[in-house]
Amino acid sequence: MMRFGGMALALWALAAAMPAAAQEPSKADKAKEAPVPAPLVSVTRHSGTFGGQAIRYVATTGETYLKDKDGEPTAAIFSTAYVKEGPRDPNRPVTFLFNGGPGSGSLWLHMGAFGPKRVVVPSDARDDGAPPYPIVDNAHSLLDVTDLVFIDPVGTGFSKALGKTEPKSFWGVTADAKSVAQFIRIWLRENGRWNAPKFIGGESYGTTRSAAVVNELESTFNDVSLNGVLLISTILDFGAQAEVPGNEMAYVVNMPSMAAAAWYHHALAERPAAIEPFLAEARAFAIGDYASALLKGSRLLADERAAVRARLSRFTGLSEAYLERADLRVVPGRFYKELLRDRGLTIGRLDTRYTGQDYDSAGEEPDNDPSFYGIDGAYTAAMNAYVRDTLGLRMEREYVTIGGLSSPWDWDIGRGDLTYYRNVAPYLGKALRENSGLRIFVGQGYYDMATPFFGAEYSLTRTGIPTDRITYAYYDAGHMMYVRDADLAKLSRDIRAFIRAR
Repeated sequence: MMRFGGMALALWALAAAMPAAAQEPSKADKAKEAPVPAPLVSVTRHSGTFGGQAIRYVATTGETYLKDKDGEPTAAIFSTAYVKEGPRDPNRPVTFLFNGGPGSGSLWLHMGAFGPKRVVVPSDARDDGAPPYPIVDNAHSLLDVTDLVFIDPVGTGFSKALGKTEPKSFWGVTADAKSVAQFIRIWLRENGRWNAPKFIGGESYGTTRSAAVVNELESTFNDVSLNGVLLISTILDFGAQAEVPGNEMAYVVNMPSMAAAAWYHHALAERPAAIEPFLAEARAFAIGDYASALLKGSRLLADERAAVRARLSRFTGLSEAYLERADLRVVPGRFYKELLRDRGLTIGRLDTRYTGQDYDSAGEEPDNDPSFYGIDGAYTAAMNAYVRDTLGLRMEREYVTIGGLSSPWDWDIGRGDLTYYRNVAPYLGKALRENSGLRIFVGQGYYDMATPFFGAEYSLTRTGIPTDRITYAYYDAGHMMYVRDADLAKLSRDIRAFIRAR
């Protein structure tokens, strides 16, 4: 036994001394050890008419490298910047924009709302169909009032981690915000814009990111002060909107959006002529009698329950029998399936104007979201064609439209008061209190149930958030309100006025 043990030890020592080449490294290891190539960038020059003004501009699309304290590249951030040509105007703003997810590239705001080109999809909530999709000049781009920089965070678009850096090290509320803030600082330095008026903005989770980025930019002594934050389809308070047993606020903030959808689809027993007064009533009922009834729980008296049930049916278009079976609490997924069940249709989540047909009319929730599959093909095709062909970027990687990062995402904000109740709105409250020149624009679609308008209003009217510098605007569409032509024009006018009013 002793002799065998000694021989085994000798063999082990011999194996340990053998060249490492005997153990072939994986492709991933080889990629991490390979030298990092130079950033890929394309610069082109263009002209267009935006907001009624003829503008010549430079488009710079490609990679910017983030680096660690030792100067080693950690990530390639893909962005597209549009900068007006001519002598530099120190008063000309620059606006940094991104989308949400987390895991979504910035193609939606880029190719749908504010870039110099846009893809045209049906304005009346119909499916986008098959290619080719029209890519046209976007007269509603904001280039007449601001330079624009569209940012794709790590894991989205063409952005990726570099070298030995793990992608997941960027996937979290704070880590993601730090990387975007680092990119903004690099861009300001490299483009000589440190003293320019500055705006940041996002859509959906991009509004969450905006609040977290504001915190990274303005909460140190090395501040990047901002003039404005653009929140489009806002989600800040994840605690209030969490669909978990015992959280009654989720039903409260969703109810007015259900009323909007029922109104749009003529699913109400008595449909008012105008939506705005109807939604004012819905808001008052939601935060008043409805919230009170939910908070009473099993102590709710029978006559009060009956009165609330009848009014809830009036606002949502759902039968009292269904509402009773649901205990007055209807989660959005059930609502999408139930509202038009008698017509054999479901409605969208991102935009409840859209309708879809499931495999059958049974079941609790839709097979898919018709308001997403109704537009995704057009935007994906347009972004790839435009960046590769018009802007001349020779990129071999696939553009990640939706990366699905919400599963590995680190939602911990890292503060004792926010760790369990995930709410980034206090970041905006602090920024408003400490930066007297900061203003916030909030744009919400009435038919958006992914980020309901009443949820945005609720989160931004909490204690500690000054309300005198917050501007609200509403649109007759959903999450991507700009897919509706009239609302694209209105959104452009509203934000242009917001920027000019600084």
